[in-house]
Amino acid sequence: QAQLAESGGAVVQVGGSLRLSCVASGLNFNSAGMAWFRQAPGKEREFVAALTWNGVTAEYGDSVAGRFTITRFNPKNAVYLQMNNLTLEDTAVYYCAADPDSFRPCIRRTAFNVWGQGTQVTVSS
Repeated sequence: QAQLAESGGAVVQVGGSLRLSCVASGLNFNSAGMAWFRQAPGKEREFVAALTWNGVTAEYGDSVAGRFTITRFNPKNAVYLQMNNLTLEDTAVYYCAADPDSFRPCIRRTAFNVWGQGTQVTVSS
């Protein structure tokens, strides 16, 4: 059974940085696109970032582009989200997601169908 486990959520001050991690099991990580989404209280789930199976193509949501970076390390079945210059609006539960379709060459946001439990990021002033 495919599972994703996020970690790294914390309370951080405005302007600070944080790195989230996600480790996958039970799926062929080497051929899976990976992504991060987030959901703030009272808001819909929002796309944050995604990366193709080979790490060649990355895509970012408008609100995080230039501040967040998604990377992956296939030998550890891990994907990361480096978040810099955090703002109050970044407060949310962050979810890791996988598109287990083999070797998809592009990012299809609706294809991510394996989800982690989420990790809380709180940005305080």
